[in-house]
Amino acid sequence: MLDHLRLEDRERRYAAVRLRSDLPLPERDFVPENGGWVLRLPREARVARLEYQLEVIGRDGSKHVVCDPENPERAPGAFGEKSVLLAPGYRPPAWLDWAAGPARFEELGVRLLGRALSIRVWSPGAGQLPLLVAHDGPEYHELAALTRYAGAMIERRAVPPFRLALLPPGDRDEWYSASATYGRALSQRILPVLGKNVEVAGRPVGMGASLGALAMLHAHRAWPGTFAGLFLQSGSFFTPWFDRHESGFPRYGRIARFVRGVVRAGAHPDPLPVAMTCGVEEENIHNNRLMAAALGEQGYLVRLVEVPDLHNYTAWRDALHPHLTRLLARAWPER
Repeated sequence: MLDHLRLEDRERRYAAVRLRSDLPLPERDFVPENGGWVLRLPREARVARLEYQLEVIGRDGSKHVVCDPENPERAPGAFGEKSVLLAPGYRPPAWLDWAAGPARFEELGVRLLGRALSIRVWSPGAGQLPLLVAHDGPEYHELAALTRYAGAMIERRAVPPFRLALLPPGDRDEWYSASATYGRALSQRILPVLGKNVEVAGRPVGMGASLGALAMLHAHRAWPGTFAGLFLQSGSFFTPWFDRHESGFPRYGRIARFVRGVVRAGAHPDPLPVAMTCGVEEENIHNNRLMAAALGEQGYLVRLVEVPDLHNYTAWRDALHPHLTRLLARAWPER
């Protein structure tokens, strides 16, 4: 699929060049070749896109992390822009070009755990509608075109009309790391505030990526009956078996204890529909497979889709349709 990367250096400015990417590789150091630096990528890498940066070390010892000057393709991200290498068969989702009906935003203020938050609610119309609640909502809107997706799917009648609440992350590492305090605030504070200010039909569907996915699953497990379905992307379901390299994260122990409890549980009183996506080459694929299997054994209608990408918002965008679409159609049948 992806072949190689090359950085020209005919003036011999660099002493070394190294790849910075989430792709697990046996070798990340470029080698000098014909007036440049080359890194050959393994043919077995199962990705259609590779987001990356280059760490370049000058002959004076200076070190910089830059986008690839030889590659004009760029991808936005939560931590800044990256270069992106595209396999020949990669295509962005068709729905990015589909027509969408009119919609509006409204802002709801709420004080949560000592912070004043502004929640944007996207709505395609008036009246009582189902609600999709997204962790890291502003990032999903800006980097994964979530509201454009919603408008396109509603216009195509692939899903019933619904509202979308874009939850800002707040203290993300603390709130989204299997925090009982945040989970209670989500189920007993945020969702009731939304229900009082917009007309909500039935139970909402919750979604999130990475720690945001973990937090949605945690809230559902601790407060059954809160959600009608879950859409979990690249969930950070850390376990000692697969994720000891994450043990430096301050809330690693709390996350691992929660995941262990879910995996070992024999059943749950609210086994709702769950759709999961994860990059086939990303580190979280192993714990996502474990979680999907555990939920399936507990009676959940769960499906894990392994996508040809890594841990980034474009990957999560590309997996919205048909996987989120199918989940919403199942959770919210036409009324």
